[in-house]
Amino acid sequence: MKSDLVHDVQPGPLTFCQVCNSQNLELVIDLGHQPLCDSLLRADQLSEPEVTYPLRLVRCNVCSLAQLDYVVPGEIVYHRNYPYRAGITKEVVDHHETSAAEMVRKFSLNADSLVVDIGSNDGTLLNAFKRQGTRVLGVEPTDIADIANANGVETIKNPFTEALSRDLERDYGKASMMTATNVFAHMAPLGEVIRGIRHLLDDRGVFMTETHYLLDIIKGVQYDTIYHEHIRSYSLKSLVYLFDANGFTVVDAVRVQRYAGSLRVFAAKGRGLPVADSVSELLAEEESFGLHGPEVYKTFRERSYRAKNDFLELALNAFAKGQRLVGNSCPGRSSTLLNFTGISEDLMPYIAEQPTSLKLGHYLPGKHIPIVNNDILFREQPDYVVLLAWHYAEPIRKLLRERGLKSELIVPLPELRVLEN
Repeated sequence: MKSDLVHDVQPGPLTFCQVCNSQNLELVIDLGHQPLCDSLLRADQLSEPEVTYPLRLVRCNVCSLAQLDYVVPGEIVYHRNYPYRAGITKEVVDHHETSAAEMVRKFSLNADSLVVDIGSNDGTLLNAFKRQGTRVLGVEPTDIADIANANGVETIKNPFTEALSRDLERDYGKASMMTATNVFAHMAPLGEVIRGIRHLLDDRGVFMTETHYLLDIIKGVQYDTIYHEHIRSYSLKSLVYLFDANGFTVVDAVRVQRYAGSLRVFAAKGRGLPVADSVSELLAEEESFGLHGPEVYKTFRERSYRAKNDFLELALNAFAKGQRLVGNSCPGRSSTLLNFTGISEDLMPYIAEQPTSLKLGHYLPGKHIPIVNNDILFREQPDYVVLLAWHYAEPIRKLLRERGLKSELIVPLPELRVLEN
């Protein structure tokens, strides 16, 4: 193992690559100073000052990791009232059900196997493993852990650390499998997390991580996936480098459609293990696309600004004509999109959310757009509804039409377009 590498970083400016430690970094895009996307505001906070932080993505010219160049303290980003819940979105629940079943088959997990999920949220993924007959344990630092525990998924309300991994080994034994879906890119003490995973996993145990995939971010102009929670945006090349440096073998890599393009990587504890052809094939695809060179990032930046300007122009034209343009769904990425675009309450009077959302009654940080029950859409029938969770555009379109919405449905990325009915 390359013990001289520093994977843990402190809050503040980040001037070196968190995976390979190179200082050969290049700016991809500057989205300005922005508030934390999941620090939603109450009505009594709207007249108070708001804290914003730099939001710039840079890339490493050595291992091809993309990362933010400023790290916000984790206890501020992942506050106790963190509002995201996996279990209220049908597409996420279905995805986890399928994923758990596939992993149980792939790695021959059984009733003796312990599956530990890092950043387990409300226990949706672990519930799926539980239905497959494995033992499960969650680790979740926010109050969402209380929901998981209430629903019968044992969850430790703490950040995952090396010290905690030793406590868990003592109390529960070694894990056959560990998972981290959409959180492995988020944690600043990356080295602490990897050391904990290595300690808790059984020999040849498997760690599965699923994150936004840098290749799809760049191809799909997903600038809205860049926010302070996503400290790193991984290429497969950067993950192979990271895991090899820490005594793991990347044995398989699979592209999945979640979030308009994610990468699922399986890293087994130990070196020199058999590797699926998919790993070399995907590494070759990254190379062929030009992911490790400057041109694709220049194109990404230009397309991002064009999409931003087209969206703002639509909103301004609608306002000038007295038309009503509103938002639907309020994922974290919507904060980046609306703050970067500059759309506030005068151009978008509200964002509609499903009735079970923890975000209802709050306001979007930065732009102060109210988040309201989506029943209003069907009463009001506004001229335009912008699908801010555009990565789920088709199922959302189908659901809204089935419920009787007649509005024009707008998809803001990768290029602005109106959905056909």
